Amino acid sequence: MALYEHIFLARQDLAQAQVDALAEAATKIITDNHGKVVKTESWGLRSLAYKIAKNRKAHYVMLEIDAPGDVVAELERQTQINEDVIRYMTVKVDALEAGPTVMMRKQERDRERRGDREGGREGGDRGPRGDRDGRSDRGDRPRRDREEEMA
Repeated sequence: MALYEHIFLARQDLAQAQVDALAEAATKIITDNHGKVVKTESWGLRSLAYKIAKNRKAHYVMLEIDAPGDVVAELERQTQINEDVIRYMTVKVDALEAGPTVMMRKQERDRERRGDREGGREGGDRGPRGDRDGRSDRGDRPRRDREEEMA
């Protein structure tokens, strides 16, 4: 059997449970036709480079598949019919990636960075409005309070 990566983009207005149901439906199509889904990854709601069918964002899901070509053809046929899927792509690969994909590793790295910033504003150099050292975006001139601007 051949190895494939199947990625589909689901509409932005779907709930995560509905996206998971789409992935399960794809998995069922593959297993019913004597194929095997090695790994399923949901990459979450991400921005698109351009609008597709009035969507600016989409839920990304990737399936790693070990199946014959006719199973993939059936999966693509069913995916094409589904109105909740706005794009899909299936690529034949020589070997499946062990462990999490690059997209999942990137998400973990981003979470670690955000974890460093959590903890609030204590010790930070931001002013009461969230700006640095009370300075405006227009240079070194400090921001004035609203009352001073009105006078």
